[in-house]
Amino acid sequence: EVQLVESGGGLVQAGGSLRLSCATSGFSFDDYTIGWFRQAPGKGREGVSCISNTDNSRHYVDSVKGRFTISVDKAKSTVYLQMTSLKPEDTAVYYCGATIGRPWNSGSSYYSVDPGDFPSWGQGTQVTVSS
Repeated sequence: EVQLVESGGGLVQAGGSLRLSCATSGFSFDDYTIGWFRQAPGKGREGVSCISNTDNSRHYVDSVKGRFTISVDKAKSTVYLQMTSLKPEDTAVYYCGATIGRPWNSGSSYYSVDPGDFPSWGQGTQVTVSS
């Protein structure tokens, strides 16, 4: 059974940093793509970033490029999201999701980080950025 557990959320002032963790278990980590997503109050879930353990390729949505970095510790089967220069509009519940394989074509320079491609989810962690 795929299990994903997020941690690391909290309250931070604008301009600050947080590192989120997604601890995984129950599946072959190297065969999966792990993504980070967020959902603000009253809005739908949106993609933030993802990394494919099949080839270490990664994608970011435009709103977080240059501020967020996704990384993986394969020994711990854990994926991290380092968030810097946080803005009030980054406030949301952050979720990690998992999908087998890689939901984009090999060598593709663009992927929308579509939540619909990820069938397995964690419970989420709240990130609040104050102005």
